[in-house]
Amino acid sequence: MNCLSIERLNKCALNAEKFVEAGENTYADALNAAAQRIYNERAEKPVVLVSGPSGSGKTTSAMRIARILKDNGCGAHTISMDNYFKTLTKHELELSARGEFDFESPMRLDTELFKEHLEKLSRCEEIDIPTFDFARQVSRPGMKLRIKRGDIVILEGIHALNPLVTGDSDSYTNCVYVSVRTRIENDKGELLHPSKIRLMRRLIRDKLYRGRELPETFEFFRSVERGESLYIMPHKGRANFDIDTFIPYEPMIYRDILLPLLEQASGTYEDYERYSDIERFLRELSSVDRELVPENSLVREFIG
Repeated sequence: MNCLSIERLNKCALNAEKFVEAGENTYADALNAAAQRIYNERAEKPVVLVSGPSGSGKTTSAMRIARILKDNGCGAHTISMDNYFKTLTKHELELSARGEFDFESPMRLDTELFKEHLEKLSRCEEIDIPTFDFARQVSRPGMKLRIKRGDIVILEGIHALNPLVTGDSDSYTNCVYVSVRTRIENDKGELLHPSKIRLMRRLIRDKLYRGRELPETFEFFRSVERGESLYIMPHKGRANFDIDTFIPYEPMIYRDILLPLLEQASGTYEDYERYSDIERFLRELSSVDRELVPENSLVREFIG
């Protein structure tokens, strides 16, 4: 696992434009390498499954791989596995209201339909992709899709590598696992765990675009981490590609957005100490102007 010191990051930030460009190029190179092999194997493996824990950048990674494939003349389609969530029953809604429903479980998905669709996609047969109404927790009819020979379809979701969901699909799928794999080290030798980078991403996105205050996301993230340990991490070894989505300059973009929010949460959230290392590390980092972030950057998935 890669490790970068705060001292090194701050030195790099002195030339911010070059720093941003270098970080973006490293991530792009990893995507290009995966896309090239996916392209070469498209006849035998027309389906790509992209998995990773919350805040890992699955959506951006899937879309960027699709863009690379299209630029090489390959038809590429992306589908969110969230579309396959099942309508919650009355009992499940009651459990949810009490905070007792496991939203991270793969059993939230219509696994039989998903397996059927994977097989049909591998044979270039038409499928009817559902859509999911999150506001009402209801599955609805969506759109039809039929891929042509030589096309690629990319399905992304936290359970994309779980065989309970994907069935016996290894012969016609390529699997991609994306997550933050880099730690940050301060001058005391303390390390910031990669999950805290993913949490930073979630804190910002939830606050800016989902109306959630930091304490709510902190509480939600506990459930997410439990789900990751149970349902995601055991299957990452199935991946044909393991991509580190950490962009070295990103915590320096998050710094000025998050610090005021963290200061506020420190006085109101009783379990703040559990996440206080985020604040400590951010205070030691220089800031980088968010205007330097490219429009197609993974960082834009979280800051907009």
